[in-house]
Amino acid sequence: MSTVESGVDEERPSQRAAERLLGTVGSARRPAGSAESVAANSAWWDADADDYHVEHGEFLGVSDFVWCPEAVREEDVRLLGDVAGRDVLEVGCGSAPCARWLATEGARVTALDLSAGMLRYAAAANEATGIDVPLIRANAERLPFATETFDIACSAFGAIPFVADLAGTFREIARVLRPGGSWVFAVTHPIRWIFPDDPGPNGLRVTGSYFDRTPYVEVDADGHATYVEHHRTLGDFVRALTGAGFTIADLIEPEWPEWLTEEWGQWSPLRGALFPGTMIFVTRKTT
Repeated sequence: MSTVESGVDEERPSQRAAERLLGTVGSARRPAGSAESVAANSAWWDADADDYHVEHGEFLGVSDFVWCPEAVREEDVRLLGDVAGRDVLEVGCGSAPCARWLATEGARVTALDLSAGMLRYAAAANEATGIDVPLIRANAERLPFATETFDIACSAFGAIPFVADLAGTFREIARVLRPGGSWVFAVTHPIRWIFPDDPGPNGLRVTGSYFDRTPYVEVDADGHATYVEHHRTLGDFVRALTGAGFTIADLIEPEWPEWLTEEWGQWSPLRGALFPGTMIFVTRKTT
């Protein structure tokens, strides 16, 4: 049985409009299944869309593919290879700057997100740029596409930390990919789970266990989830990927660039100089 702590957990110290709108009063480490995670995170990202884009919109741009807070750009690393003429699915697209960049590279892109609030920003950016990427609201655990529809699937800090069923999500992505298709995604590095979500010196203290998979859940006064994030170890990701029929081609752990002084939530030059904040899996569907 979990204990609910009053106030927002030290891992998420800033009071956001979403917390006020959803009535968040504290946090807990407790189980959270698919239905609860979907409901909580859909409401959270709808409520947080404005704050998120005020805080990160300039960094992300409207037609740019940034993989992570370490500012790794697809234009430079080409983890997806040549996308011209390929059918690409972005999972957890947010306002879809990555999808629009892919479209400018000649890809046929579909952008998917759970949040209507984030897709509202995506639609506005489509109109502003004239890059009309199809936008789909759906849960990554149940993709609304036919089998073998896409050549490539990608996610830059999109849906993966928020799904309760990681193995099922990877099986769904494998299902919609054609044989030999690529699945490339960025997530918070699992080692970060042991530290507080703080970019400063407090974020260098070990306060949790790497092996504790219990989700981080923010709750309202009645104990209902208002935000859910799931932790997996590196081995959990490997087993879920191989179990879904993927071969791991590469695993990138970006170093913090010397020129980057901007903080992003818990990501900062201080922490980035000592341990990784992101990992990017590059995988291929084997059958």
